[in-house]
Amino acid sequence: MLAAAQRLRRSSDFAAAVRGGRRVGRGAVVVHLTLPEPTESTATPSPEPARSSGAEISAPRRAGFVVSKAVGGAVVRNKVRRRLRHLVRERLAELPAGTTLVVRALPPAADAAYARLGADLDAALAAARAPRGRRSR
Repeated sequence: MLAAAQRLRRSSDFAAAVRGGRRVGRGAVVVHLTLPEPTESTATPSPEPARSSGAEISAPRRAGFVVSKAVGGAVVRNKVRRRLRHLVRERLAELPAGTTLVVRALPPAADAAYARLGADLDAALAAARAPRGRRSR
């Protein structure tokens, strides 16, 4: 189970991740990944030493799941959601702090084995994290 701070709940959070993130589909899943913007720490150096107060905690990695009725009935959708939640929980720590991840299940996810869902998720995450290359048209 994901901690409450690691779950996407509001529709606006899902919409921001889907619109602003990179979309990659592999097999039975589509991943929308929004990575945090890199901050420039050398822009204005402070004359005072940095203090480690409790206020500078990094943003949590957050994940949400979309499993539509096209996947199947309620029992099938919940089974797919539980499997995806468990798979993402194992991989969430590998992502940078402040990352937002939305995993959308496609209809083939209903019949997919747990290992195949894991392989599809790994492939999609790897492709979403890879640097973007220029495509020639």
